[in-house]
Amino acid sequence: MFVLVGLGNPGREYESTRHNAGFDALDVLARAANATPFREKFSGEYATGSLAGESVVLLRPLTYMNLSGQCVQPAAAFFKVPPAQVVVLHDELDVPLGQLRAKVGGGHAGHNGLRDIQAKFGTPEFARVRIGIGRPGPGFKGTVADFVLARFDAYERGQLDAALAKVQPVVEAFLAGNAGKAATLANAVKPGA
Repeated sequence: MFVLVGLGNPGREYESTRHNAGFDALDVLARAANATPFREKFSGEYATGSLAGESVVLLRPLTYMNLSGQCVQPAAAFFKVPPAQVVVLHDELDVPLGQLRAKVGGGHAGHNGLRDIQAKFGTPEFARVRIGIGRPGPGFKGTVADFVLARFDAYERGQLDAALAKVQPVVEAFLAGNAGKAATLANAVKPGA
C-alpha cells in the first residue's frame, strides 16, 4: 500500500491557485485510481483506490500548507505505510510552469509543506513529484507568497493541466519501486508537449 498526498490549502479562496497544484494532481490520480468518495479523517480528506495494481490511499491535508505533516504522518501511521511508501505531489517555484520533476529524499527548498512533513516523519526519505509553477516574471507586483497564492490565468492553467495529464505514469513508476524511471518520465514533460 502507498499513500499519495496532494498538498494545498483548503477553502474556496485557494481553489485554482498555484499553491494548490498538488490538490489538482491528486484529483487526476483519484479519477485514474477509481477512488472511493473522499471522507474526512486525519485533519484531512482521504479516499482509497488502486493504481498499477497497488492499493493506494489518496490524501488531501486540510491543515493549511504549513501544517501538512499534522495530517500526513498520522494517516501514514494509521495505514502502516512507512515514509518510503509515501508520494507527495506539490507545487514548485524552481521548476518552470508546465514541467515536472520527481525524486526521493532531499531538502525542502523552503517549501513549508515539505518542511512540516519531514519534521513529523523525522526523515526526508519519501518520494516527491514537483509540479512546476515557475517564478514570478519581471512585471509581477507583489511577494513570492502573493504569487503562489494567486490563480493561474487561462494560458498558465492550460500548461498546468497538460503537465498534470502526465503525472500518473510518474507516480506509477514510484509504486513499482523505480525512482529512476519516475525521474526520467518527469523530466520528459515539457510545456505544451
